[in-house]
Amino acid sequence: MSGLKLFLTNTTNGGVAEVAPRLAEVEADVQGLVEAHMETLLGVRFLASEYGTGPVHGGRIDSLGLDENGSPVVIEYKRGIDAGVINQGLFYLAWLMDHRAEFEHLVRDRLGVTAASQVLWSGPRLICIAGDFTRYDVHAVREHRWSIDLVRYRLFGSDLLGLETVASVRGGMQVARRARRQRVTRSAGDARSAAMMELAGAVDEVLLGLGDGVTRVERKQYRAYQRLRNFACLIPPRQTKVVAYLKADPNDVDLVPGFTRDVSGLGHHGTGDLEVQLRTPSDVERAQDLFRASYAAV
Repeated sequence: MSGLKLFLTNTTNGGVAEVAPRLAEVEADVQGLVEAHMETLLGVRFLASEYGTGPVHGGRIDSLGLDENGSPVVIEYKRGIDAGVINQGLFYLAWLMDHRAEFEHLVRDRLGVTAASQVLWSGPRLICIAGDFTRYDVHAVREHRWSIDLVRYRLFGSDLLGLETVASVRGGMQVARRARRQRVTRSAGDARSAAMMELAGAVDEVLLGLGDGVTRVERKQYRAYQRLRNFACLIPPRQTKVVAYLKADPNDVDLVPGFTRDVSGLGHHGTGDLEVQLRTPSDVERAQDLFRASYAAV
């Protein structure tokens, strides 16, 4: 990928051998690989492949899915560089927004009634996976109002796949930030609630500052932070603490009662198996390494 070199170490003589990157032979090879492991690779539940958009529209969406936060996802693939991949994807995303009932019916059939009732239409996403993108593609994405991810792929050897997020933009982020400031104002009369809101704001700034590709998705029950996939979910502040769920592996963490907890297998809002409880600004500082580990995990 861009500037990335992969080497295979040889434990016999201590040497190393470079594993040359390559593109897929055909676009369908990339599509088939991603669709078979979509939730692991992208955090998106697979719904349909080559989905027909009807005789009037006359197209076929490469892949349809539903992400961790309930957002509809259109995925388009290109073997190499293709100047039309973003416009093609936006064409299908516009169709999807005009056919919400049809999409919800598909979700109900594949994932059940509960998933269909929780589709987040305020945050539809387009993911473009290609051999590469131009600087014009990256600029165009940043100027657009939709949520778009540009993902560069490379195959290494016979059994390695690399994915690199080139650009990631979420629509509606300004609305989300305005809503947060309004909630802080409404709760200012309660000193304890105001302190927790301020603490949540500090966590928000830390998580958004972990990298250029971090984006935020607002749901009623939680706020998700993504780098293509969720790496953290922040629950609305409680009276005495702020709770975050992280993608860091609880088995790699020295759990501290009252601060960190393994919640794998336990039901909760958002995603992540490591619960972090934050009560003071020093707890936020204490959790910095956990935030970074979760960010790196995705």
